Amino acid sequence: MIDNLIELDKELLLFLNGSNSTFLDSFMFIHTNTWTWIPFVLLLLYVILRSNKLKEALLIFATLGVIIALTDAVSSGFCKPYFHRFRPTHDPDMMNLVQIVNHYKGGSYGFISGHATNSFGIMVFLCLLIKNKWFTFGGLFWAMLHSYTRIYLGVHFPGDILAGMLVGTLLGLISYGIYKKIYQLLFIRKSYYSPYLMKNRYHERDIQVLMSLLAFTYICIIGLSAFTDVYTLI
Repeated sequence: MIDNLIELDKELLLFLNGSNSTFLDSFMFIHTNTWTWIPFVLLLLYVILRSNKLKEALLIFATLGVIIALTDAVSSGFCKPYFHRFRPTHDPDMMNLVQIVNHYKGGSYGFISGHATNSFGIMVFLCLLIKNKWFTFGGLFWAMLHSYTRIYLGVHFPGDILAGMLVGTLLGLISYGIYKKIYQLLFIRKSYYSPYLMKNRYHERDIQVLMSLLAFTYICIIGLSAFTDVYTLI
């Protein structure tokens, strides 16, 4: 049964990995780069700070820090050393079959994907926190595409990504539950807990600006991908 799943995972990778498009090569390579998303992250942190009292915002920032630490510890600190599953680019059976971009191969082991775990852990928490349908749609779309870039670039099997998505989602849900408990203890009286906590404190205009920046970032990625040779990228 396990062997059949592994073979299916390999076949699915070869179906989803790479393309003959230099545009898509550039797009996926830029998208997967953490530096690409710094402006969006900075604006997101500003929106959180603007929409909450300072101590409340600091609790959110601390929770995000814990999520990043947890997802990294589970994916890179535990799973990769424990399972020792080679990335496609290091798997003797797959390394000559997968398409890679800009000679990028990643580390030796790939189960589970740190990109997928981090992306979904953070975004699930933020979607539950902000409670806005447009942010939820845009955020989860970003997380899914950010995860898929790892398959396209040949550095993760689909199974690595799926497991990372599930673990990240679980950690995001647990972190939000703990955040609510701590918020209740620190900031509000018990009798006012439910209505105040569930109230959406994030203004629609702030979310619109945030989503506009996300869309603008994608426009920039598309523009760079159309006019930039991927091999001139970092």
